[in-house]
Amino acid sequence: METKQDRVILGEGCIYSTDSSKTQLNNNVVVCGGSGCGKTMSISEPRLLETNNSSLVITLSKRRLVAKYRPLFKKRGYNIWDLNFVDPAKSNIAYDPLAYVHSYTDIVFLAESIVMANPKKKNETKADPYWDMASVSLLSALIALVKHTKRDACFTDVLELHAGMTLDGDAAIETSLDKKFEQLGKKDPNCFALSCWKTFKRTPMRTAGCIFSSLNATLDTIFSPELRKMMAMQRKVDFRQLATEKTILFVSTSAVNPALHCFVNMFYGQMFKDLFEYGERRVDGILPLPVHVLCDDFATGSTILNFPQMISVFREKGISVTILLQSESQLESMYGTNDATTILNNCDSYVYMGGMDIKTARAVSERLDMPVNDILHMPIGKEIVFRRGQKPVITERYDVQRSRLYQKVTREYEEAMARGER
Repeated sequence: METKQDRVILGEGCIYSTDSSKTQLNNNVVVCGGSGCGKTMSISEPRLLETNNSSLVITLSKRRLVAKYRPLFKKRGYNIWDLNFVDPAKSNIAYDPLAYVHSYTDIVFLAESIVMANPKKKNETKADPYWDMASVSLLSALIALVKHTKRDACFTDVLELHAGMTLDGDAAIETSLDKKFEQLGKKDPNCFALSCWKTFKRTPMRTAGCIFSSLNATLDTIFSPELRKMMAMQRKVDFRQLATEKTILFVSTSAVNPALHCFVNMFYGQMFKDLFEYGERRVDGILPLPVHVLCDDFATGSTILNFPQMISVFREKGISVTILLQSESQLESMYGTNDATTILNNCDSYVYMGGMDIKTARAVSERLDMPVNDILHMPIGKEIVFRRGQKPVITERYDVQRSRLYQKVTREYEEAMARGER
């Protein structure tokens, strides 16, 4: 008989409640394991099977999981959203970054998310932050202008505005958008859009040209023609509906397209911010329905803006994440040593599934008080589960294929495939 209480399965004999009020732990989980160690079958699929009373957002690169688990969640009364960044035309819902902008703070957050999502930033940790700040000011000005002047605007309007922008002048910058901002300034001399625009206009012409070109390259990298079409779809993801109605959101991305990772991480940044602020506005400060986010290949592509700060307050809002990594070194290369440590320290559950990364093996050996070689040579199929306040457990990878529910879901999926229904 199918259980109705949400649980988290981390390994054989390691099945835990997700009721934080009882466990006194957060539901954040880090899973470290090399490629092919079985993170999908032993962590991701059990999480799908065990989700009954909370909303779930899952990033995946294996489309078969969408077709396989859609009927299960339909039977459980879930809203089923399919956000396909690989093939946007097949999505039943859209993500438009502009749809979640309601304040000046939101404008700056979105602009910063986009500028910092550029995959080239990964290798530019010593670059002068001035260039990023200037790009954020320019993009903030464009976003604010569109919000001020167009009803039911879409982010494609911002992209078109930027694409049509030209620079000229010697001593001072002259642009094709000057008149638009002048008209806006006549109505409100202190408006936010004009303030950001003036910041950009004060830069020397040569510098402004570099800023403009850099932003242009970032936008072209992240926003493909297919994604631009998807953003214009009428039905948009409602983050707050995740927190009020049982919903599963499948987010499909590609393991070999870094630009899509940038877009997905920008999506996550807005989602976490919107959910947090919704919880803050409630009397009890907690989301009506818990929201869990399962992040595959978490430390690839780009960083999620402010994630190390946000994860520290997830528990009090009813938000939690499962982060799948190949190694701790991978996380550190994306977020830096201090932020990577913050992320790890805010996950009360940690699963090590083996791998060849020496730094990760050393960290695990210290936690377990075991020689590093024993960690590096751990047999395939073995894993180590750490839970805050409990002794570590050395166990076997969870064999989901023994689950009757998994067998039923798999059988129905294979039969539907044979009939050509999915």
